[in-house]
Amino acid sequence: MIISVKEIKKFLICVAIPLLTGFLSSMIAVLLSQTSFQIQYAQLIKPDFAPSAGLFSIIWPILYILMGISAYIIRSSNKSTQKINDAIFLYYLQLALNFLWSILFFGLDLKFVAFVESVILTLVLVIMIYRFYKIDKTAAILNIPYIIWMVFVIFLSYFIWVLNK
Repeated sequence: MIISVKEIKKFLICVAIPLLTGFLSSMIAVLLSQTSFQIQYAQLIKPDFAPSAGLFSIIWPILYILMGISAYIIRSSNKSTQKINDAIFLYYLQLALNFLWSILFFGLDLKFVAFVESVILTLVLVIMIYRFYKIDKTAAILNIPYIIWMVFVIFLSYFIWVLNK
């Protein structure tokens, strides 16, 4: 099977979009707070289960790459255009909510709002994964680490908010 240059470009764009979204979100959050994530995170009172700051810079790029691959699979599907458009809408909605989280939590220091937003993001993500599953099982499965991480983020956000009131 030979892959066309057009398909390679499509794949790279699909992977680049979530990576750039995460990068821009973090840059805006740092600009708003005038402090790096590492410094802010170190200054928080955290629950015992909180990971080190370095783990976030490993986990998120992996999740963004998996998101991009899954979006590429959905966009390349032979299913109905309406099903694909609905799934991709949910993909971009969760990506927009993902973009906002760092800005709310770190940039604007709105810990409770970020917690509520993470719950909404996770609900949208569950629906997105379901829609992806209806189109392509592999695309849905690629997002399982993301949903697991987001459940963890919900608990971590909640406890950080409570401990730092």
